[in-house]
Amino acid sequence: MASSYSRRGVADWKRIISLLLVWHVAGVHTQVRYSIPEEMSKGSVVGNIAEDLGIDLKRLRSGRARIVAGDNSPYVELNTDKGTLVVSEKIDRELVCKQISPCSFNFEMILENPIQLYEVTVEILDINDHSPTFPREEISIEISEGALPGTRFLLDRANDPDVGVNSIQGYTLKPGDNFILKHDKRPDRNKFIEMILQSPVDREMKDELSLVLTASDGGKPPKTGQLRIKINVLDINDNAPRFSKEVYRASIPENSQLGYVVTAVSASDADKGVNGEVFYALREVDDSENAVFVIDESSGEITVSGRIDFEKTKKFEINIEAKDRGGLTDSCVVIIDVMDVNDNTPVISLTSFTNPVPENAPIGTTVAVINVKDSDSGVNGQVKCAINRNIPFVIKLSLRNYYTLLTDDNLDREMTPEYNITITATDEGSPPLSTTKTINLKISDVNDNRPVFDHVSYTARVDENISPGVSIFTISAQDADCCQNARVSYFLEDTNINGAPASSLVSINAETGVVSAARSFDYEQFKDFKISIRAQDGGSPPLSENTTVQVIIQDQNDNSPQILYPVQTSSSMVAELVPRSADIGYLVTKVVAVDVDSGQNAWLSYKLQKAADRPLFEVGAQNGEIRTVRQVTDKDAVKQKLTVIVEDNGQPSRSATVTVNVAVADSFPEVLSEFTEFTHDKDYNNNLTFFLLLALIVVSILFIFSVIAIISVKIYRWRQRKLFYKSANNLPVIPYYPTMYSDGTLHHTYNYEMCGTTDSRMTDVKPMRPYSQSTLVSLSRPGTVQRQQKQQQAGDADDISPEPAREFCSATTDSRRSDMKPVRLYNQNTLTINLSRPGTVQRQKSQEQLDAEVTLEVREISYFLIPN
Repeated sequence: MASSYSRRGVADWKRIISLLLVWHVAGVHTQVRYSIPEEMSKGSVVGNIAEDLGIDLKRLRSGRARIVAGDNSPYVELNTDKGTLVVSEKIDRELVCKQISPCSFNFEMILENPIQLYEVTVEILDINDHSPTFPREEISIEISEGALPGTRFLLDRANDPDVGVNSIQGYTLKPGDNFILKHDKRPDRNKFIEMILQSPVDREMKDELSLVLTASDGGKPPKTGQLRIKINVLDINDNAPRFSKEVYRASIPENSQLGYVVTAVSASDADKGVNGEVFYALREVDDSENAVFVIDESSGEITVSGRIDFEKTKKFEINIEAKDRGGLTDSCVVIIDVMDVNDNTPVISLTSFTNPVPENAPIGTTVAVINVKDSDSGVNGQVKCAINRNIPFVIKLSLRNYYTLLTDDNLDREMTPEYNITITATDEGSPPLSTTKTINLKISDVNDNRPVFDHVSYTARVDENISPGVSIFTISAQDADCCQNARVSYFLEDTNINGAPASSLVSINAETGVVSAARSFDYEQFKDFKISIRAQDGGSPPLSENTTVQVIIQDQNDNSPQILYPVQTSSSMVAELVPRSADIGYLVTKVVAVDVDSGQNAWLSYKLQKAADRPLFEVGAQNGEIRTVRQVTDKDAVKQKLTVIVEDNGQPSRSATVTVNVAVADSFPEVLSEFTEFTHDKDYNNNLTFFLLLALIVVSILFIFSVIAIISVKIYRWRQRKLFYKSANNLPVIPYYPTMYSDGTLHHTYNYEMCGTTDSRMTDVKPMRPYSQSTLVSLSRPGTVQRQQKQQQAGDADDISPEPAREFCSATTDSRRSDMKPVRLYNQNTLTINLSRPGTVQRQKSQEQLDAEVTLEVREISYFLIPN
């Protein structure tokens, strides 16, 4: 029944939801207030906040609208598609607010880009979903039979978590023979219930009475709770205890230690003896209050027995009962106010956080939106935020309880790739409390650094004659950026070196920067060259840097010495003349040699190849001068042949030899007679002369025979042409057709193709393709053979004026196989060729047959017949 009533109440309240909008004109925030009944089902609509605030649905989605509930439970959630607030879980007003009325909870709705904050208050309206309950189901009361009418007994009041009309509205006591019920409010507006003796009781008549106390609330229908009262009638004790005050007030700071004395109550009894002893007890309604305070039953001191939190409970109301041994009682109320203490540290939460941030972010870029709250009240709940110093960031208050972390200077990832930002929130309590939160912010890389070479320019040394592909140098560049932006590739710039592109000399590995030789180098061609290398990173757009590498080619001993003097020739012989009277050290001649290598490889030394036992000559090791080392004697031969070795200083060394002929004589005739027999490679020269003469004779004979052959061919052709022209007019034309082919069509075994010219100098015999039908002569416009008039006879060939040469060729009568082939025509008399029989050429018989036949201008015709 209660559940049915609850559902009907929720439905009624949905129809009567009230909306209160309060606009803060200053623009700091906007407050919206809704009222909903408790126990609404999940998904129930609280209100259309987008319509109430005039916010477009697109703005809700683009601004990433969300609810920031803080420490409160998220009882409602935002539907950004519809712009409505809906219930996310059932709300129990009694659990949220207990006895506080009106009951409400607050939260914020935040929008980004730009940041907008809206404060929403939702008031929870009570429904009658609880019945009144008493702390105990049954109590016992002792009463003296001497009790006078008007004696009061304080009863436990019922507890109904509901508020307003749904709370307890009245009590009834049955039966009412001896007692009546009084329930009223005290000056502090705290309800109390007393049972008043209406007529005296008589223990002798009845020593025990049973009563029922019923508490009813104001719901429709009302709900009730009952308490059974058992009354024991005692002997007379006619004075009840009396408190000095009906209401006691005290204040206590929150978080007071256990055993802390709050206050003390005092009651007196006019009776004496045992009946005058007074005992104190707490008459609690709420279990939470019972767990917080205790009272000494003898002294009446109230002390702290549990934890007191101002943020949960700001005030306590305690009912105290004083009772004597005769069972007479009195009651009072102790109101305890809780004082706030700065015992809560601020709470820092990140509402929005952008991580990483690019290093080229402009100053003032929002990095994070921070929400700071302190559960304390007053100055204890006022919070200020700060961040650590010496970092390029600043924190500013944007909205109430919201701070924005912004960039305050230019960022450089290469100097500082990340920041640990410590946010410190400090309240204004005494002493102040603070809390810190450290966030790690990474700086993302931007391609803002060029590759940097280790040196401005480089020098590489490489030996000449190295093999292509050999590594000669490694270049390296670093990029302060990271990842793809720091990936460096190397490229060879397109430059010319001695007229050749640089890529023809060297190549570079784009990944490793290894410079390799593209070909072998020759020190004698060029001794060094410069190349330009570009290092480019992988950013977008890419950045690059150039450097110059000077490649110095080191000489190798790859050239032998070259003899400049004396000159060695095979056609003549040179001899140096030394008089027999020459003194020691006489300069005979000087061997001059050079080496195109350089440095040590070009240092030359001279020596004689063979030295006699008593050598007459020696050569200077450094200058190549040949001098006599002793006096000439009669035993010394006139003809002296010296072989000088010229050797360089390379490793390994290279050498050249030269032969120097020396004549030891005092007169030239003596030298001439001796040197007539002195030949240089005599056998070799005789053989060479023989072969040269033989070759000349053979070439001359071949040339004479060739000239004779050509003249003979020319004469023969000329004679044949003259004979052909003289007999051309006497050739009969006799048509002939093979049997069964009287229509002129030849069987494929009789078909031939022939092309020819009348000029023997340009005669061209060409074998043509055989066809399956008869062969005809094709007469086309430029290549059409013009028929000659009757007066152009073959005997008048010498008088006919020449015509331009034309081309013609034969074709077949089969259209599928026809082939037009140009053949040169020459300006000679016209003869008719009738291919009536294989290999037969017939003369024209008459002028009428000439019109029907195909004519060809020929003087001499050479033909070649190809059977099909």
